Amino acid sequence: MNIKGITAIVTGGASGMGAATARALVAAGAKIALWDMNGDAAQKVASECGGLAVVCDVTDEDSVKAAIEKSGPARVLVNCAGILIGKRVVGKDGPADLAHFQKVINVNLVGSFNTMRLAATEMAKLEPVDADGSRGVVINTASIAAWEGQIGQAAYSASKGGIVGMTLPAARDLGKLGIRVMAIAPGAVATPMIGGLTPEIQASLESAIPFPSRFVKAEEFAKLVLHIVENNMLNGSVIRLDGASRLAAK
Repeated sequence: MNIKGITAIVTGGASGMGAATARALVAAGAKIALWDMNGDAAQKVASECGGLAVVCDVTDEDSVKAAIEKSGPARVLVNCAGILIGKRVVGKDGPADLAHFQKVINVNLVGSFNTMRLAATEMAKLEPVDADGSRGVVINTASIAAWEGQIGQAAYSASKGGIVGMTLPAARDLGKLGIRVMAIAPGAVATPMIGGLTPEIQASLESAIPFPSRFVKAEEFAKLVLHIVENNMLNGSVIRLDGASRLAAK
């Protein structure tokens, strides 16, 4: 699908991979709606790249519906909104906080499904744009933690495993409507989320990456998004973006 002239929605667009993706899509000729809970940060990125900033809670149906109305008909949805709360199932202070687990699942997994189902409903109303009958594409963000979650990542790994698990059935559900569904599973990405880890943990993560031995750049995630949008045969799959890394237990 040709990117030029289409409207794309990027959740979590105020920072990290979301902001990089928004900038890349604009550079390729798309119109961008950046959804984020942080309205000021989203507006800053939107002002830089000529996009539209929309305050949105991806876990809330009414909030997403309102954001879709403000954004206009979109053919691309890239879900980058996500959180990471690390807790051992049973730690020194007892069992993990159930509310933390539920919050991570709600934002990362339920939020992605919520935006996908509502955005795809609107995509299905659009006219096809090419000979294949393409109406749109949804790209969700998984993680290599879906397969190799580290100690303390039960909630995060479960949420990203859910993203992986729903990719193929969602693609099958939406295929008859001309809508593709893909997921990208990055390794450790140089984003504010990674910045919250201790220097020791960051160094350990980088040293375990075969080549190149560094964190994924947000811009590399964005480049893959562009390719997925433009390549109609990419559908129903999860692409690892990790430099051949496999996470150790810690």
